[in-house]
Amino acid sequence: MKSIAIIGAGAIGSALGALLRRAGHQITLIGRAAQVEAIRRDGLRVDGARGAFTVRVAAAETLDFRPELALLTVKTQDVVDAVQANRTFLDGVPLVSFQNGVRSDELLASVLSPQQLISAVVNIHATYLLAGTVTLLYPGPLVIGRPFGPNDAQTEAVAAVLRAAVPTSLSDDIRGVHWLKLIVNLNNAFPALSNATFHQIYADPALRLLAVKVMLEGLRVAKRAGIRLSSLPDTPATLIYLIEWLPLRLAAVVAAAKARRFESRWPLLGSTLQSLRRHRPTEIDYLNGEVVRLGQELGVGAPLNAVLVEMVHEAERSGQFHAVAALDGAIRARLGAPRAR
Repeated sequence: MKSIAIIGAGAIGSALGALLRRAGHQITLIGRAAQVEAIRRDGLRVDGARGAFTVRVAAAETLDFRPELALLTVKTQDVVDAVQANRTFLDGVPLVSFQNGVRSDELLASVLSPQQLISAVVNIHATYLLAGTVTLLYPGPLVIGRPFGPNDAQTEAVAAVLRAAVPTSLSDDIRGVHWLKLIVNLNNAFPALSNATFHQIYADPALRLLAVKVMLEGLRVAKRAGIRLSSLPDTPATLIYLIEWLPLRLAAVVAAAKARRFESRWPLLGSTLQSLRRHRPTEIDYLNGEVVRLGQELGVGAPLNAVLVEMVHEAERSGQFHAVAALDGAIRARLGAPRAR
């Protein structure tokens, strides 16, 4: 049994905490006051793909002990503040980062020793909208690896701990895996703008086309940067590269077919929409915004990603959504492009 602190008691942190506690580890969830209060009062309630159950875990707003292992599951924009708030008990502790995007390890290395960092690419789908409750839709595989050096015995040991909760493998190219996941996650913007599920998005032929186009922009930027994508266990890099060569409508059908693999009776919302529903800032600047930023540096245009960043920020400010049937037109109007037919 290990003492594990999970800093960030949202969807992924809560799901991991519950599964690791069931595996026998001593878990402390570090989160916001409402979540901490609900967990202390009623336990952490879980439903979804692994059944309905409640676990009793410790919960606090900040660390007050030195854990054997720390998992950081906050959004990318919060990683530095979260580490600084708990820094007294984190120096020298192996810490696994669980952020979407590709920037968190660089940010963490500015405040912690790079030697203590392990990076995780997450393929767990979970929903957290109500304090004290998390829905686990897909307990998908994790991929971990050292972002600043070769994998070692400690990396293997951490993988063994995580494997008790979800399938976990090691990669010697964790940066390439992060970039593949980033390109897939560029489509998080569409549910966020429409307050819809991924299944509703991919059921719309026009939005399916836009979903492929946004990934193609990300792939062009990655290729110009010399970044080679590395596979996830359930998403081979060859599939992403194949999309570039297929006719656009056929690529959209392939993307929709892959999305249907995750259909369940629980709605798949995406992390960006969940942030909007909880009235929290999204991580859009570290998803689509990352493609826009790097594209500008390299002289590669990413206009669709730029429009999506702008529109998600507007949704953050206004709390307003577009109807699914109207979203394609709204996006194309920003691009100055005709509506898809």
